[in-house]
Amino acid sequence: MNQEIKIDTEYITLGQFLKLANIIDSGGMAKWFLSEHEIFINGELDQRRGRKLRSGDIINIPNFGYFVITN
Repeated sequence: MNQEIKIDTEYITLGQFLKLANIIDSGGMAKWFLSEHEIFINGELDQRRGRKLRSGDIINIPNFGYFVITN
């Protein structure tokens, strides 16, 4: 099941997304989380904290779920 993450800006970064989706507690945990977990954005492995996520992007984090960015 996809979880929708609603944004009200043009994009958010992957680090911001992790916090917004309640996967991490603080932005400072993003670097650690990305080094320990694989994250697929639109089917491609991408672990850049600054990766821009826009409406329609699909994020798959194994063992955490599928997420869709909406606005």
